[in-house]
Parts: sequence; C-alpha cells; structure tokens
Amino acid sequence: MSGRGLDGLFGGGRVMAILRGLPAADTVAMAVRAWDLGILVVEVPARDRQGVQALQATVRAGAERGVPVGAGTVVDADQVREVAACGAAFTVAPGFDPAVMAASEEAAMPHLPGVATPTDVQGVVRAGGRWVKAFPASVLGPEWISALHGPFPDVRVVATGGVDGRNAGRFLGAGASMVAVGSALGDPAQIPLLSEL
Repeated sequence: MSGRGLDGLFGGGRVMAILRGLPAADTVAMAVRAWDLGILVVEVPARDRQGVQALQATVRAGAERGVPVGAGTVVDADQVREVAACGAAFTVAPGFDPAVMAASEEAAMPHLPGVATPTDVQGVVRAGGRWVKAFPASVLGPEWISALHGPFPDVRVVATGGVDGRNAGRFLGAGASMVAVGSALGDPAQIPLLSEL
C-alpha cells in the first residue's frame, strides 16, 4: 500500500528537500523557493515543538499550491498522530519499525522507512512497502544501492544522509529513484544545483 501511495506523492521527482531545524517562517520561505524551482517533495522533521510548528506552517503553504508536505523523523505512534493532525501527507523515519509504518498507513499517510541492510529492506517489503530510505547514504555509497537492486529489483530507493548537489548524480546513476538533501540546503547554491537533476 505504501509503495503505491508514495509513487503518487513523489510523482517522479528526483529530489526531496529536508527542511530541518528552522523557525516556521524560514522553513516556509525555503519550501517556497524549492517549489518555485520545481522541487516539489518536501519533508519537515517534526522532532520537537519548533519542528511541529514548522510542519504546520509548511503544510498550510503547500495546501495553497496543492503541494503535499511530509513529516520526518517519525519514530513512534504518538508522533504519527501528531503529524497526522498537522496535515502531513506522508511520514519518514530514520529506521524501519513495522508498528510505526502500520500506524502511519492506518492514518492514510504512506511511510518511508530508513534502511541500511538487506534484512531491513526485506522487512519493509514483507510489510507491504516498496519505497525505502537508504540512510546514511554517504556511508552506504552508490554501490550499495546498485547491489541492492539485484535481490530487490522493484524497491525504490531514496538516498539520504550526506547527499548534496555535487554527489547526487552518482546516487541517481546507481539506481536511486530520488535523493534527499538536508543540511546541504544551508548553502544558497544548492537548491538551484539540485533543481537541475
């Protein structure tokens, strides 16, 4: 179920912007900049009160444009309920927890779980998922993604962690469906560079 849902939400996009640790107004401003440049997949981590406020504000801004916004760093069922109340369209986690995935799916939010081993991926597939977040991508490397597609040819991978405009092409070339960029977005040159992928 989650795979089909994320297919629709991600819409063939190549880049996800992770807007982490900023006040609500700054998060919205960066999201608008990304959307204007064609980066339509945005995740706002909701780890703390500031993150939840930023998520709420970005969801409202996205609704005005018809753009869904996801919630990141969702690691338990309480967070699932909180981000659902904020209007998040999907959830993202650093690892794979079947209970969190199930809770998110039940709340009509497709879930993107983090993976770092074939065992993780197998668990996601068994739970009905088709999309995974390879994390941390900079440690796993593009070759890991290429190798993963041998036993899991239908799994869609979002390379996350240590990815920026300079190395994103290597992950996409290795078979990642999308790259997710977070801290690199602090560099003003990154969003235009990523919008060209």
